[in-house]
Amino acid sequence: MSAESPVQCVADVHAVLGEGPVWVPRETALYWLDIKGRKIFRLDDRGERQEWPTPLRIGSLAPRKSGGFIGGTEDGIFAIDPEAGRFDQLLNPEEQLPGNRFNDGKLDRQGRFWAGSMDDSERADSGTLYRIGRDLDCVAIDRNYRVTNGPAFSPDGRLMYHNDSARQVTYVFDLDGDAVGERRTFLQFKEGEGYPDGMTVDADGCLWIAFWDGWSVRRYSPAGEWLETVRMPVARPTSCAFGGRDLDRLYITSARIGLDESALQMQPNAGGLFMVTPGVRGLEDAPFAG
Repeated sequence: MSAESPVQCVADVHAVLGEGPVWVPRETALYWLDIKGRKIFRLDDRGERQEWPTPLRIGSLAPRKSGGFIGGTEDGIFAIDPEAGRFDQLLNPEEQLPGNRFNDGKLDRQGRFWAGSMDDSERADSGTLYRIGRDLDCVAIDRNYRVTNGPAFSPDGRLMYHNDSARQVTYVFDLDGDAVGERRTFLQFKEGEGYPDGMTVDADGCLWIAFWDGWSVRRYSPAGEWLETVRMPVARPTSCAFGGRDLDRLYITSARIGLDESALQMQPNAGGLFMVTPGVRGLEDAPFAG
């Protein structure tokens, strides 16, 4: 299967470290981040763009039922309302680890927020995946990650995928209510294949993974079969999310951090937001109810 349209750069924002795309149905708009550049971006379905500076580095956003977002930051879990300029700390489960920050995070099918931490220098295996419930109960689910990315959830909510990008591995976990099974290796990548970064699941239960230094987003079946590749005009796609009124557009964030001048000349849209129509649809997430 191939994409029904070419990859387009829909917001050439030159993000240092673009990340965290999330579709907000009530606004028919996509939000995403520049972690290192300390910005939140918004692009609505008319093509109008907004951006807000942030006082701290934010790694992920997830819509709240009551408005605004819950997000993972360098200082823990925050309630975030960019239009109001509100950034309020809710909890910090890693106050004792000042070298760590939160990176990627997503909502599961029940509307709980899952967020992974990591060593900011990407050297220590000090990252942990947490689950935050509506009452802000925070549970450490899995430990010893170097660079956490994801997670992503199957349509029925019974499988969770999670990456350790530095180890080039995608794990899968069985979920049953509050019970989480042992992690097992779903996909293991090799030198030269790129690093599995942010990801999402489509309505068919297939996993879409952005590959840092892999120039691509790839689609895998629930059995781990490599089904499709979306070739990117940038080396460092970072994450992907379905959006649009029919959830039939795949939005892809990217980064320009670490690219020298010659690389940037070859990739003038590095750090931009891209979009492709892949011929499949995504799933609407339940908002965070806390």
